Amino acid sequence: MVEPRREKVLVLDFGSQYAQLIARRVREQHVFCEIVRHDLPASRVRELAPMGIILSGGPSSVYDSDAPRCDPGLFDLGIPVLGICYGMQLTCSTLGADVKPVEEREFGRAELHVVDQDSLFGGVPEDMTVWMSHGDQVQGINGDFIALARTATCPNAAVRHRTRPIFGLQFHPEVHHTPYGAKLLHNFLHECCGCSGAWKIDSFLEEETSRLRKQVGTGRVICGLSGGVDSSVTAALLTRAISDQLTCIFVDNGLLRRGERDQVDQMFRGHFKTDLRVVDASEIFLQRLAGVDDPQKKREIIGHTFIDVFRKEAETIEDARFLAQGTLYPDVIESGTKGDGPAATIKAHHNVGGLPAELGFDLVEPLRDLFKDEVRRLGEALGLPEQLVWRHPFPGPGLAVRCLGSVSDDRLETLRHADAIFMEELHQHDLYREMGQAFAVLLPVRSVGVMGDGRTYEHVIALRAVTTTDFMTADWAVIDPAVVGKISTRIINEVRGVNRVVYDVSTKPPATIEWE
Repeated sequence: MVEPRREKVLVLDFGSQYAQLIARRVREQHVFCEIVRHDLPASRVRELAPMGIILSGGPSSVYDSDAPRCDPGLFDLGIPVLGICYGMQLTCSTLGADVKPVEEREFGRAELHVVDQDSLFGGVPEDMTVWMSHGDQVQGINGDFIALARTATCPNAAVRHRTRPIFGLQFHPEVHHTPYGAKLLHNFLHECCGCSGAWKIDSFLEEETSRLRKQVGTGRVICGLSGGVDSSVTAALLTRAISDQLTCIFVDNGLLRRGERDQVDQMFRGHFKTDLRVVDASEIFLQRLAGVDDPQKKREIIGHTFIDVFRKEAETIEDARFLAQGTLYPDVIESGTKGDGPAATIKAHHNVGGLPAELGFDLVEPLRDLFKDEVRRLGEALGLPEQLVWRHPFPGPGLAVRCLGSVSDDRLETLRHADAIFMEELHQHDLYREMGQAFAVLLPVRSVGVMGDGRTYEHVIALRAVTTTDFMTADWAVIDPAVVGKISTRIINEVRGVNRVVYDVSTKPPATIEWE
C-alpha cells in the first residue's frame, strides 16, 4: 500500500478565497493535500512527488501584465493537473489557447451540459447545476484541447488536453452550490491521478505518534494547554506518544469561561494523569490590559504576557527542550507563515511564530497539517470525551476579544455569566452541536431600560451563533424565537447590570465570526 502521507496532491494558490476549501474537499476524499505557492518551481514540485496538482481560482485576469503565473514546466511533468476557474484559464493560456473577457459574465448558479463524459465526468448527469464566478473565458481552445461541458454562455466550461492528463473546470467544484462537485473531485483524484484514498485519521495517528517519538527522542516536552480542542488534542497525542516526558502548563489569564480551569485540571491531571502545572496569572494580565480598547493591542499584550508567564514557569522544568503547540493548518496559512504558501495576515495568532524564538525551545506542532474537523476526529480516536472534542472554537486571547472596549474583572464576570446561560440553553435544546460556534459578546455601550418602576442605564449583550462547514464562510444560525426569547429573559433577569440582549444576524463575509 502507498504510504498515506506520500500520496499527496498540491493546490497551487492564486489568491482564491476557496483555496483552503479545495484542500478540505480533497482530504474528504482521503487524499492528503497541501496548499503551496502558485510560483513553486517545477523542480520543487518534482521533489514533492504529488499524485496530482490543482490550480486554484483567483481574482486576476491571465492577460494582465502582473497576473500570477505558474512555472510552465509543471505541465511537462506528466503529473495530472486540474485547473479551476482562473487555474483553468492559466492552464489553457499557457498551452496556447485564447482567454478573453466576455460581455455575459457568469456569477452564481449556472446549468451545465456535459458533452463528453470523459473520466472526469464519469457517473454524473449530463445536465447539472454548477457555481460560476468569472468574467473571462477560454474561447479558442485550439487543437490541443477538447470541450467536455458547456453552459448557455460558456462553450468551454470544462476541457481536457488531447494528449496530456490536464483538465480544466471554469466552475467551482469545491463549493456546496455545485452538487456533483465532490464526485468530480473524486474522479480527478482516483480515476485521473490514481490515488488510493489511504489517508485517514487512524493512519495519521499512527504515523504522527511515530514521528513525534523520533523527533523528541528522550527529551522533555512542554505543552501550553488552554483547555480548547486544539491544545487538548495536542496534549492527548503527546501523552500517547511520549507519556511521562510531557509537562503541560496551563496559564489562567483571567480571561477564561466559567469553570474552565477546573475542567482542564480534572481532565488532564485526573483522567490522563498528566504532569500539569497550573499558573494563576490573572492579576498581571488584567493589569496590563487595563484601559486598552484596541483589539489588536489586546492580542499583542496577551501574547507578550503569556510569553513572560510561560517562560517563568518553563524555567522551573528541568531538561525541557521542546515546546508543543496546537497550531492548525488554517492558522499557518492565515498568519502567512507557511513556507510554500502566499497568504496575507488576516489576524494575529499568538500561538503561531514568535514563541519558539522567545523561549528558546525547539517547536513541536503535531496538528500543523490538519483542519479543525480533522482535529476533532483525531480527538475522538484518542479517546477524548465528546463534550471536549466538539467544544466550539475559543480565541487565544480568550474573553478579552469578546469583551469589547476595556477589560475589567466586573465586565468579564458579566460576560462569563451571560455566556454560561447561552451555552446552557443551547445544550438544553440540543442546539449546541448544530452550531459551528456560539458565544456572548459584551458591548461597550449602555442602553436605557425599565425594570420595575425605575429607569435603568445598563450593559448590552450580543449573542452570536453561526453555522459553517469550514469557518471560512458562515451563516448566522436561525434559532427558534422562543428559545432566543428564553435566553434573553434569563440573561436580563439573572445577570446583574444587563438590560438588553441583541442577536447578531450578519454572515461571514463580510463580517467575521468573532467581533474583534
